[in-house]
Parts: sequence; structure tokens; C-alpha cells
Amino acid sequence: MTEPTPIRTDHQDTAFTAARPRLFAIAYRMLGSRADAEDVLQDAWMRWHQADQSTLQSAEAWLVTVVTRLSIDRLRVAKAEREAYVGWWLPEPLVEPESSTPTPETAVELAGDLSMALLWVLERLSPDERAAFLMRQVFDQDYAEIAALLGKSEAACRQMVHRASDRVQQERPRFDVAPDAHRDLLERFAEASRTGQRDAIRALLADDAHLVGDGGGKVPSFTRVIQDANQITKIYCELVQHMGDVRYQHARVNGEPGLLRYVDGKLESAQSFVIENGRIVAIYVVRNPDKLAHIGTGA
Repeated sequence: MTEPTPIRTDHQDTAFTAARPRLFAIAYRMLGSRADAEDVLQDAWMRWHQADQSTLQSAEAWLVTVVTRLSIDRLRVAKAEREAYVGWWLPEPLVEPESSTPTPETAVELAGDLSMALLWVLERLSPDERAAFLMRQVFDQDYAEIAALLGKSEAACRQMVHRASDRVQQERPRFDVAPDAHRDLLERFAEASRTGQRDAIRALLADDAHLVGDGGGKVPSFTRVIQDANQITKIYCELVQHMGDVRYQHARVNGEPGLLRYVDGKLESAQSFVIENGRIVAIYVVRNPDKLAHIGTGA
């Protein structure tokens, strides 16, 4: 005979709703997918309503633990699936119009660094390293909590966070860029790219700029990271010559100024940029239509 499912209460819904922005931030960072993060939250919500909450000291702590463990389990499966992914795998972008108020999921005070650049680096960590790094550096949990969460010793968790932090420090942007300066540079880049101004595009790219594209096998994309500013320039110029009416729209992509590119009125890609010393050093281009479906046409 199975146990009856506890009846949902308004108090339960209120507690879960209050914690939801942080839970989404954890799940999205762990998985890099809005859809997977929402699935994890749905699973956590069901477990929350089946739990004996009278024994819980902290509803949020319990929910964070459940969401993190579910995310780790799902990431382990996803890691295997992504090995068979066609080309490079980039996170599903979180896109909002520049004029809108940030949602709780992308509010900096709740979510920390959402950038595509950070998630690109995190994708190279093991699931446990990724969880330990995020719990410590983004969500400021102590090592005892991380150890209990991962089922490892505090010493092992410290080592994982140290290794992950070194990796992130090496590959993340070294300088913060003011949003207005970021947007101004992208305005010039978008105009130069829209009109095929080769010299203007090249002048905005650092000599060691690189480009990562994700087509997911659904649309053409590059099977390697492009690490040549002249080739990146050529790519943007040729797009205008061969792909009809090209226009760019400013948007927040993972909490930072970015660009949406439309070809003949149809959304073709979401693009995120890393800027250092007034030039673009990295471009992340998500073209997989499955990852763009939630953005809308914008036409």
C-alpha cells in the first residue's frame, strides 16, 4: 500500500516561490539549459510537496540541497549525451529585451555571473567540481555544507574548488566592462557587420579574438573554435554577401549586452561577447534553433 501524497498548502507554495529564483540560478548554472533547469525545479517541487516539512529546519536549505543533487545527477547524464553532440555545445541563452526589467532569474543580486563566458568554462569541469565551485564562489556556502551536499570530505571539496577556481581564473575575462561601453562597442560592431565594413569589423576585434559557434547539427556551424581575427572578420562580411537581409537587435544575453541576428526577418543566432581593453576577444554564437525557440521572432 503506497503512502498518500500530502495535500498542497499555500504555505508550501509560498516557500517554494520565494526560493525559486535561487533554485533556477543553481540549476541553470549547473546544466546550461533553461529546459533542463525547469525540469529539475518541477521535480524538486514534487518532492517538496511529498516531504515531511515539519522536520525541516530550513525550507530553502532543503530545496537548495535537492535541486543541487538533482542537477548533478542530470548533468552526469547530460555530459554523456553532449559527447555525441554535433560540434561545440554552448548553453541555451537567457535572452531579454534591453528595455525590460530583468527577471528574478537574471537579477545579478540573486544569480551572480550568468555570462556565456563563465558557463563555457564551467562546461569543462566535472559535475562535482562544477557544483562545488558554484556553491562556494557564486552562492557562498561554507565547505561543511558543500561536503554534506556532495558526500565528500571538506578537504576534497576545498581541493575541487581550488582546481575549478584556477581553471576559471585562467579562462574568464580579466576585466569588467561598463554596460554602456559594452553596448557602444556592440553598436559599432553590429553596424559594421550589417553593412559588411571589413576594416571596421577588424578594428573592433583583438588580434587573439576567438569565435565559438553552436549549430547542434541542425544548421551549419564551425566544428572548431575560430582563433583568427581576420577569419572572423571574413565570416561576418561574407554573411552579408550571401545570406540576404541581415539585421542585428540589441538584447541582454545571459545578463550582459549582446546581439540577436536576424536573416530575412527570422532569428538566426544569439550572440554573446567578451570585451577587454576596448576590443572583442571572444564571441559565442548560438545558432541551434532548438536553443532559440523560446526567444521569439522580434521581427
